[in-house]
Amino acid sequence: MVKLGMTPAAAIQAATSRPAEMLGSKGEIGVVAEGAFADMIAVGADPLKDIGELEKVKFVMKDGAVFKDDFHGTPCMASAK
Repeated sequence: MVKLGMTPAAAIQAATSRPAEMLGSKGEIGVVAEGAFADMIAVGADPLKDIGELEKVKFVMKDGAVFKDDFHGTPCMASAK
């Protein structure tokens, strides 16, 4: 999307919060907020400056469990509780 002219921020929103709005789930999915359902990723640099960073995922959390953590060693499946 960025290659076609969107800003990195608009492209990220197009993949996260905008679909949540279209599904009638604004505030429940596609957002990091207390009480929301959230699967999280982290990258090593600011994707707003280099959208390509989103292709180099360093951390993955799904349903409160860490599946990948390249920031603190080897990949894992540990509970985040």
